[in-house]
Amino acid sequence: MMDFKEKATHIRKLILTSLATAGSGHTGGSLDLADIFTVLYFKHLRHDPQHPLWEGRDKVVLSIGHTAPVLYATLAAAGYFPEEELMTLRKLGSRLQGHPSYEFKLPGLETCSGSLGQGLGVALGMALSAKMDGKSTRVFCIMGDGEQQEGSVWESAMAAAHYKADNLCAIIDRNRLQIDGGTEQVMGIDPLKDKWTAFGWNVLEIDGHDYEQIDLALRTAAGTSGKPTVIIADTIMGKGVPSIENNNKWHGKVPTMEELNSFLEEVGR
Repeated sequence: MMDFKEKATHIRKLILTSLATAGSGHTGGSLDLADIFTVLYFKHLRHDPQHPLWEGRDKVVLSIGHTAPVLYATLAAAGYFPEEELMTLRKLGSRLQGHPSYEFKLPGLETCSGSLGQGLGVALGMALSAKMDGKSTRVFCIMGDGEQQEGSVWESAMAAAHYKADNLCAIIDRNRLQIDGGTEQVMGIDPLKDKWTAFGWNVLEIDGHDYEQIDLALRTAAGTSGKPTVIIADTIMGKGVPSIENNNKWHGKVPTMEELNSFLEEVGR
């Protein structure tokens, strides 16, 4: 069985190095999603890095587009493009824009994203299209918890349940922080589980850093019929670098080149 911790640690190091090299970007959320992306891409997702447009592939929509570094690092680690290209993050003309941009045809990228609240609707469209075409494609939408304050999320949630989009799985990064502070202080979203249940979804709550729980949740989602699944993953912003964990100042802050070495040492412990 794959060593998920070793792979996630490698991805976190790629995230930190690319962000420090870029000099700008979003560190906290990118780091805390590394465990989920590791289990998703290296065990559950049907995809082929050598044939990124394979018709039978599953699809991932990163609705929280500012956490693009975790998507880019995972795609590179999976073999979609050389890891060296990560050092072009946010550079002029790079395929690795600050928010995912389909314009540059980056292998493994399914759509543009970044305007919060829109990803679930896009993912639902992909899921329903697959059903209409008789494909077994599954679609995963990664959302933030601050994003749950967007009304468009709930319109899409209602439509997904109505159309019984059981090939759609949403994953909420529940780190309880957003750029202005705690989610419950900015605009409370609890009780989150009850709300999604009321909208007709199969709701799973997990520790977003426990590989066994992530694995079980994704298997449960795949085996659920008649309704979409949402996985509410409790995470720690900045996970892997203890000195910055649970600090929302690192939502949109990156390490300096001087800080990078100490951060990499923390991740490797």
